[in-house]
Amino acid sequence: MSFWENNRILITGGTGFLGQHLVKKIQSLGAKTLFAPSSLDYDLVDNRQVIKMYEKFYPQTVIHLAALVGGIGANRANPGKFLYDNLMMGVQAIEQARLHNVEKFVAVGTICSYPKFTPVPFKEKDLWNGYPEETNAPYGLAKKMLLVQCQAYRAQYNFNSIYLLPVNLYGPGDNFNPKTSHVIPALIRKCLEAKRNNDKYITVWGTGNATREFLYVEDCAEAICLAAEKYNSPEPVNIGSFMEISIKDLIHLIAELTEFKGEIKWDTTKPDGQPRRCLDTTKAEKEFGFKASTPFKEGLKKSIDWYLKNYTA
Repeated sequence: MSFWENNRILITGGTGFLGQHLVKKIQSLGAKTLFAPSSLDYDLVDNRQVIKMYEKFYPQTVIHLAALVGGIGANRANPGKFLYDNLMMGVQAIEQARLHNVEKFVAVGTICSYPKFTPVPFKEKDLWNGYPEETNAPYGLAKKMLLVQCQAYRAQYNFNSIYLLPVNLYGPGDNFNPKTSHVIPALIRKCLEAKRNNDKYITVWGTGNATREFLYVEDCAEAICLAAEKYNSPEPVNIGSFMEISIKDLIHLIAELTEFKGEIKWDTTKPDGQPRRCLDTTKAEKEFGFKASTPFKEGLKKSIDWYLKNYTA
């Protein structure tokens, strides 16, 4: 409790999907001085606004969540913007944190940084053993450079920064915009809209053979808090649930939970993305005691319920 009570905390991206859950979690831990500005308040691609943000809040701890994100379609349509915006936001946030004497910087990366053909389960030591999957490589590499920066700043400036690698997140408050959403909210929306419209089928990208691991968003917020409190080393740490499910099995599970009884068609002209994703999460448990606790089916039900309450118009 004392870590949070006596700390001036800045969360970039604090109004986003993960950010909103993290803010609630940190407030529950007793934080008295917590800042979570939105992109409307500060455009972190602009270094002048990054400086302005630091000079207004003078934080002791920074948790950097701010990112431009999206599914395979959004990454394919905007590779240049996804690279530039994410790189600039992160590089400038870390540099200004150093210049403004921030005591601890928590950089939240992405599983998209891993090589396309990483042995399963993904271990942190394999992070540099190949090139990321092509459809999201610009985004993954931009976020990966923040790990290099954190390690370089620790070596040269004794800057206390850590780097976390969360797997695909899902849960209440997710992005259900079909143009930019990730796979779980996209499939939930497809099933519920098809059910409402009495459609006989839905179309899903790819073959369904690719696998993914998913982490409930509140579990991820807990992991970030534990790492911020207890972890102070330069090596990256995976944050996940240590589960793996194929997209084919995922859509059948979502169809069952949403009671969509139509046909599922596969558009094999569209990419699968990375063939497999599943993290080795033993390091997080060893270093700061994190282990995911939300059963996948329970988390999906909560996500579906949230969508029905907030998005059905």
